[in-house]
Amino acid sequence: MEKITSLSQLDLEKTYTYADYLTWQFEQAVELIKGRIAKVAAPSRRHQRISFKLSGTFYESFKKNPCEAYTAPFDVRLYNKTKSAKANKDIYTVVQPDICVICDTNKLDDAGCLDAPDLIVEILSPGNSTKEMKTKKDLYAEAGVREYWIVDPERETLTRFLLQADGESYDLAQIFTSGESVRGVVFPDLEVELGEVLRE
Repeated sequence: MEKITSLSQLDLEKTYTYADYLTWQFEQAVELIKGRIAKVAAPSRRHQRISFKLSGTFYESFKKNPCEAYTAPFDVRLYNKTKSAKANKDIYTVVQPDICVICDTNKLDDAGCLDAPDLIVEILSPGNSTKEMKTKKDLYAEAGVREYWIVDPERETLTRFLLQADGESYDLAQIFTSGESVRGVVFPDLEVELGEVLRE
């Protein structure tokens, strides 16, 4: 079997599994979205600064909480609940959210998280806005992520989605602007001063 050491060796039109993903030996960060490779661009300096500030807030909020918070790069494996047996060959989606919170520690292993986190935060970059706003939103809803935040540095907003009772789709978005404080719904003790996080 050919050793995969470069992204150029892969067919971007082909469907891959997590078992394939584990064999790749290249530096380029990628995600799998329903079996398709999605390149992950290196984050900008502003993206990293926002992520760092949010991470500090999350650390303070969760340091005495049994739930655990993680920052990228951290593999979250999402599987089709109706078809998958949770084997690596049955998993077609692997994402690396900027921040995620998991309360069921049975979902955690040395490889990352298997199944939906309770909260995911994604920070937009110029190259990933469409993916985060549409593809990942639908993906996270289908997987059962209870609360999803999208931070948009350019518009200086945070958009919050909450999973509806059907467990498969999100309510209408709530949008917060730079001067506002955002409190978690699933985690009411989590509070983010958006202006402070977005300030350069």
